[in-house]
Amino acid sequence: MRSTKASAAVERLKARDGNKPYSMVRTGDDLFYLVLGTGAGTQEKLGQALPLDDFVKFVNSFGPQVAKRVSKLDVAFEKQLSRK
Repeated sequence: MRSTKASAAVERLKARDGNKPYSMVRTGDDLFYLVLGTGAGTQEKLGQALPLDDFVKFVNSFGPQVAKRVSKLDVAFEKQLSRK
């Protein structure tokens, strides 16, 4: 199915948060939820079961965020827009 989109979001979260043992669980009714492995085979459920697109939005907003890169051209363009 389309769970590749969800697993890619979890991988991005792992990269942002120092490779913590996050994983996703897919329920029988095609809902997803995020879990964090806490050691000794136990998992802590983070959030509720959500449809695919809502799950991806939740995972993308979870944990530390990466600052968006801004080039010199972007800054100059913003200045030009603010003058008008």
